[in-house]
Amino acid sequence: MGRKATGRPTSFDIAYAAGVSQPTVSRALRGDRSVSEQTRLRIERIARDLNYTVDKNASSLRSQRSNTIALLFFEDPTPDGSMINPFFLSMLGAITRACADRRLDLLISFQRMEDDWHVQYQDSHRADGLILLGYGDYTVYRTRLDQLEAQGTHFARWGSVSSDAGGYTIGTDNLQAGRLAGEHLIERGCRKIAFLGHADEHYPEFRGRCEGLRKAIREAGLDSAESLQFDAITTEEAGHAAAEALIASGEPFDAVFAASDLIAIGAMRSLIEHGVRVPEDVAIVGFDDIPAASLTTPPLTTIMQDIRGAGEALVETLIAQIEGGNPPPRKLPGKLIVRGSSVPG
Repeated sequence: MGRKATGRPTSFDIAYAAGVSQPTVSRALRGDRSVSEQTRLRIERIARDLNYTVDKNASSLRSQRSNTIALLFFEDPTPDGSMINPFFLSMLGAITRACADRRLDLLISFQRMEDDWHVQYQDSHRADGLILLGYGDYTVYRTRLDQLEAQGTHFARWGSVSSDAGGYTIGTDNLQAGRLAGEHLIERGCRKIAFLGHADEHYPEFRGRCEGLRKAIREAGLDSAESLQFDAITTEEAGHAAAEALIASGEPFDAVFAASDLIAIGAMRSLIEHGVRVPEDVAIVGFDDIPAASLTTPPLTTIMQDIRGAGEALVETLIAQIEGGNPPPRKLPGKLIVRGSSVPG
């Protein structure tokens, strides 16, 4: 015999109306991907028709989970004082949507690397796991990742995907993306391509982009001179300073590949101040496709990272860990967005 809906609706009433089991209803209403979309939508419609609401407190007590994810931003130097890289602000919307689709609460916090952020969330049951965005110097950050792993904290991070990367990592295929940028500049006729950005173990994402560029240069039979690499962190000021150092070096160059859009924007300002025409004299390619990239003069050619895919992947990876899985690291492809800074109008 089935159960008929009477009085205050329960998940059993929904199960009866939908023709499924009560555990299937529970999984569907918390956004579990093991339930097909068709079944989930039918269950959600019936729940709305019955004016059924999930008791989050009771659900959390049964599962010993808070149904909350903590998103931690780490400080990056910015001219507006926000200390958050604009690329990560763009990713915030994708993570928020992914959590909403799964009926998870999202706790957002700004952290300094020197704080004890690695013990403040899961241990206090404020969140079931952490998503980490931004980190600055990776060699400092890595020690904290090791601590998270040692204490069994569930976490997913955006960063460089490599065999020695700490924890569960989602990131762009930086080698492939750097190669895309190099191939584009070479096809445009550039032969002396400078890289602006750190290219060492402290900034592995930048290093991957530089290596991809050099790979494209070597495959084209050109000289991938290391003298055309100048350090820069992700700020316009650092990009401007790196371009100033490049110009002062006296090394000939006809293109710049910057490790981030902010570096590229600062470099473009320096070149224009020195009377260098962009792209007629020097072509420029950035990385990230932040909103400001399309607003520069000329608009900035850049590598677009898959922000929506990143948000989905970070949340999916974290949920898989929380539920006992062992998801592999994932690399997402970059996409070349051609604008006026590399191709004359």
